[in-house]
Order: sequence, then C-alpha cells, then structure tokens
Amino acid sequence: MTIEAPAPVRVHVRVRGIVQGVGFRPFVYGHATGLRLAGHVGNDGDGVFVEAEGPAHAVDLLVEALKERPPRLARVDSVTVTPLTPLHRQGFSIVDSVAAAVPTTPVTPDAATCNDCLREINDPLDRRYRYAFTNCTNCGPRFTITITVPYDRANTSMRAFGMCGDCAAEYHDPANRRFHAQPVCCPACGPRLALRHGTRHVDGDPLDETVALLDAGAIVAVKGLGGYHLACDATNTAAVARLRERKHREHKPFAVMLPSIKWAHRLIHVDPGVLAALTDRRRPIVVAAAQQGNGLAPAVTAGNLAVGVMLPYTPLHHLLMAGFGHPLVLTSGNAADEPIAHADDDAVARLSGIADAFLVSDRPIHSRADDSVVRVDRGRTVTIRRSRGYAPEPIAMPVVARRPVLGCGAELKSTFCLLRGGQAVLSHHIGDLENFETLQSYTEAIAHYQRLFAVTPEIVAYDLHPDYLSSKHALAIDGVTHIGVQHHHAHIASCLADNGQPGPVIGVAFDGTGYGADGMLWGGEILVADLCAADRVGHLEPLPLPGGAVAVRQPWRMAAAAVDAAVGEDEPEHLPVRARHTELWHPVRALARSELSASTTSAGRLFDAVAALADVRDIAGYEGQAAIELEQRYDDAVPGTYPVGVDDGEVVTIRSTDVIRGVVGDVATGAAAAAIATRFHRGLADAVATAVEEVSRRTGLRVVALSGGVFQNLTLVDLVSERLARRGLHVLMHREIPANDAGISVGQAVVAAAVDGREKKS
Repeated sequence: MTIEAPAPVRVHVRVRGIVQGVGFRPFVYGHATGLRLAGHVGNDGDGVFVEAEGPAHAVDLLVEALKERPPRLARVDSVTVTPLTPLHRQGFSIVDSVAAAVPTTPVTPDAATCNDCLREINDPLDRRYRYAFTNCTNCGPRFTITITVPYDRANTSMRAFGMCGDCAAEYHDPANRRFHAQPVCCPACGPRLALRHGTRHVDGDPLDETVALLDAGAIVAVKGLGGYHLACDATNTAAVARLRERKHREHKPFAVMLPSIKWAHRLIHVDPGVLAALTDRRRPIVVAAAQQGNGLAPAVTAGNLAVGVMLPYTPLHHLLMAGFGHPLVLTSGNAADEPIAHADDDAVARLSGIADAFLVSDRPIHSRADDSVVRVDRGRTVTIRRSRGYAPEPIAMPVVARRPVLGCGAELKSTFCLLRGGQAVLSHHIGDLENFETLQSYTEAIAHYQRLFAVTPEIVAYDLHPDYLSSKHALAIDGVTHIGVQHHHAHIASCLADNGQPGPVIGVAFDGTGYGADGMLWGGEILVADLCAADRVGHLEPLPLPGGAVAVRQPWRMAAAAVDAAVGEDEPEHLPVRARHTELWHPVRALARSELSASTTSAGRLFDAVAALADVRDIAGYEGQAAIELEQRYDDAVPGTYPVGVDDGEVVTIRSTDVIRGVVGDVATGAAAAAIATRFHRGLADAVATAVEEVSRRTGLRVVALSGGVFQNLTLVDLVSERLARRGLHVLMHREIPANDAGISVGQAVVAAAVDGREKKS
C-alpha cells in the first residue's frame, strides 16, 4: 500500500516590528531549512517578508517560531499570514532587500556587546582578540550608523569598509551568527583605533597608551558609539576637578563607567531592579544611592547623594575598563549646554581645550546619541533620558493618526516625535535649545528622521510658549496644519500615551514652569484631560516669582517670596537663609510684593523655596538641582507631616503657604534638613491626594495620571500613588516616556492626532 505525502501548502508571511538589523533573516532561514521548507526571506521598507512552502505542520511551526521565539533583539508587533498557490519549488534562500517608497519598519537601536563577542575579544587565539569593533547579529551599532533603509551595509556608515574573505564567509554562512550581520568586520578589514596627542598620532597600541594616560591623570576624549565621551580616573581628585573646570560644569554629577558588577556593589546600593537595569542590553546609566566611602573623587557627584553608573556596552569600553581596572568618569563630550560631539573634526575643534588626548577611530558616527538615563523604584525602571539603546524604537500609541504628525517638543531636555498611524518615534535626547549648536542639532535630526522613516508631516504640534525655539521652528514650517498644545496637557497626554490609555483622567502635572492657557506661569496643575482636551480644575496656590528666570537659578529668592506670602511681618528673626542673603532679602521681598513680579503655581519653585529654607540649596547650578537634593534628604524614620489645606472652590487650590508656614516653624526650632524634607513631601502628597479625591467626587473619574518633571521625584510619586490607591483610585505613571519635558513632544503629537481625528469625524 502506497501512502501519499500530504499536499504542500504555501504562504506569504509579513512580519512587522523591530525585525531589521537583529538577525531576523538568518533566524528565519535556519528554522525554514531545519523544517525542510522551500521559499525565501527578505527585508523591505515594511519589515520582513517570508514565503514558505511545505507540509502544513512545518509551516505552522515556522509561523509559531516567528511569533513566540524571535531573535533576542527583535520585537515582533504583528505576523500576517496569507495563503498562496503552491509552486512545488525546492530550497530556501535569503533574497536581496527591496527598497520601498514609504518605509514603515523601524530602525533598530544600538545594542550592547553580547557574551559571544565578548568571549572573542578576550580570547588570544581568536582573530578578533582585542578588536574594538567586534559585533554580530545580536549586538553592535545600528541606529547610529544607519543612513537610510532598508538596513543593509551599503546604507550605513560601514559602507566604506569592504569585507575581507573571512568576514565575507561568515556573512554568507547560514550557520554563523554573523550571517547577514551588516556591520561585520575584523582587524583585517574594519575600522581602526588611533590615539592623538595634540597634533601627532601616538605610536604603540592605542588602548594601552590611553590606559597609561588615564593612569597618569589625563583627560581623554573617547569616540564611542553615539558620540565622544570625556574620560578620566574617577578616583583621581585632581583629574576630576580639572575636568569640571575645563568643561564648565560646576554642579551636575558626572556619570561613571564601572569595570564590573562587583564595582557596582562597592559604589551604589544594588537591589534586583538596579541589577536588571545595569545589565539590560541597552546599558543605560542607572542613577542610584551612593555607598558611603565608595572611593570616588568628591567632585564626581559634587555633593549629590546619588551617582549614575553604567557598565561597558561596546568592545572598546570593555577593553578600556579591563586595562584600567577601576571606575572611569565617562561624561558627554561637550562643553556645558552644547550637544555631544560626534563628527571627528568638530570634536577636535570643540574638545581640544578640555581633552589632553583623543582616542579616535575611522568609523563615522552618522547619528549622535547620548547615553540613556534611568532610575529604579521598587523594581520599576523609570526612564529619565531616552536615547542610546532606546531610540528610535517606536512606541505604540492609543490613537491612530490619520495624517503624519511632528511634535516639536519643549525648550529644555528637547526631543521631537514623529507619529504615523499608531506608532510614535520619539527622538534621541537633543538637549536644551538655548544655543545655536543645539538648535542646529535639533533641526538636522528632524530632517534625518523624516528621511529615515519617509515621514512628511502634515500636522505640526507645538508648545504655546511664544518664545520657545521649538515653537518658532514649528510655526516656520509652511504647508502644514499647526496645532498648539498647552504644556501641561502635553505632559498628561504623554503619560496616557505611555500607558496606552485615551482618557479621560484626572491629570496631575507638576513641573518647573510651563506657559498656561491664560498666559500665566503654570507648574502645579490638576487637569481633567483626555487626548483631545484638558480643563484646569485645580492648582497649587500661586507664589511670587521675584526676578523671573533669576529666581529659578536662585532658590533663596523663592524662599524670600514664599516666606513673605506665608507669614508676612511675622517672619522669624533668626532665619538662616535670610542671614546668608541679608543685603538682598528685603529688596527681593519688596519686589515679590510689587506688580513687577510675576506669580506662578509651579511645584518646582515650591520645592526650591523649601530647599533654601532647609539649608539644602540656595543657588542652583542646573535645572532641578534644589529639588533633587531636597528629595535625597527624605527619611522614612522621621516622624510628622506638615498639614496642608485644600480649598474646594470652583477651582480646587492646594495652599502652598501652609507648607511654608510649617517649614518656617520647624526652621525656627532648629529642625534638621531631613525633618523638613520628609514632612514637606508627606504634606504635599496628602494635599495632592485630597485635591484629586475632591475632583474625582465631582467628575466620577477614578483614574489619575502623574506627569511633569517634579514626578521624576520617585519619593513623591510613591507617596502620592500610595495615598491615591488607598482612596480606591487607579494611578498611571511613566515608564518608557520621560515624565519631564523630554516627553512633551509625544504628548503634543498624540493630542494633535486626536484633535485632527475628531475634527475629521465632525
């Protein structure tokens, strides 16, 4: 009796998501050949396409693998299977990539060195021993070298390096993990390192010579994955102080790269969440509480009680750290407020006054990308700065845009966002748009992203502040629909987007300052909001802002104004902050009372006032410094809280002056900074919960979104969310999208898309 083989089936499979530059085609090839299927796999502008023919059960197994067990760096968003007529062909192949008129596949973020490549660079018998550009399909440069799509070598900055015979053999071998790895290279054919000291190239091994310079206390500019870093011995007091002086960065802490996890335990408090963040394939900077006696030079943290640390994420970093053996300061290669240098000539021009030497390479960086920064709170990783390793991975949105949208972002911590369909691409960190270099970087990056993702915006969203350079850029774009989005509405919308929620919610937006719908300076707002609209239903009691921007840089001025507003002539005689600013104290109080002084509901400025009164910080060297240092004084063991009233008028108002009266009373009795910081955080959290509960009673809404830079204060987030949860309210918090102004562009984009969709329906 003859048993006939089952009739073959043939299908076309479309895979969308993070599927290019992650070894997806060789992954499909390996599975298909193992299942003895016929067909092919390729890349195009829409992702990965597969044609597979063979027994039905084998085809099903292939599709299951695509959905459930993709490559390590892949993210599969959808798998679509379409039946085709069998052709009875034999063999399976990888076909050439197909360029598309409108690419929709995302460009893959850069990935940290995998363990296989790490073993090779540490193996004296391997041909890639100590080779600083080793990579494979599981790791290495992606976004920072990509010029256009589809992701092929010819479309990256590796196109100048032809593969040698050995690398070509790996590239074409389906059994090799470098099969179709576009940046594959080795010492015989790939980029090379060189060390420049002044105008000359240093003889000898560049890595060994760099380690020797660092050991001697030198500052070295190191060309990394997304730009140049400035490196020095993190334990050398003189070297770190010299770097601060040359970089004109007096206060902001430096990031530190560690040789190993063992060093992390010596420097910071490591819990499972911190460990997971440190070893994540994206290798962000992780900000955590510093251990006492950690051995770092004092100027590394500049008095901050936390330190940002990261592990090596490129072969170059691994080799440097192995040779150096202890922590290195590794801070962005720029002077204060400039974008990170990534082009070689520009780096030499801008950093020669800072660095003693340059460790360079001949592989161009096409797109700059600063290091990403996260914090960990009770096992939850919170993104502070989303850049290298994260950008430009798309984020699913709770709204589908009918027309492409560009969200232009804010002024500080600037980013932009492209929204097409239901996917948002949030840019890498750009910086503060306060100088020409950063603005130029911003506009160039927008143009690059538009080319890379083939997005021509038809809607441009912007902040209402008339002086923001991002808004001026937006309004200068012709032939588009302009949609202005109020700053704090954008904050709440970004939190909704981060949680896949359309609203409505009760939104609590606490930040430094943002331009209000009434033209005033907002910053402590309670909104009833969805993606289309926001109504202001509550806020912090306004306080004077004497001197405007000067008061932002000098928190003691906020203290003077707040004390005057809270207690007037009953101000205690012995107030330490007044004693430190005797000559200007009364003039500033007079200014605060005058019509020349603006007022603000800003939560950030309230933090500033309390920080100065608590003797934590009188002058801020960078945005948010006083608030950050006040949070670090919080101590669960301290008893008490400041009673803060909530006026439940038509607009709910949290009485900021109650906070100040509580602080002044404690200061008068000589209370420590920890006591003041702790009672302030608790009192503010109580008041927020009370105000939100009142809004919930009026509206029936039971979901609350927390956003704005002040909610990077994880102590406040925990206190507020605990109190709201006890009242039966569900709390949305940020995860992937930063709560600070770096998330504003996403909020603008989703609001604009929602408004556009609503108008189309109407």
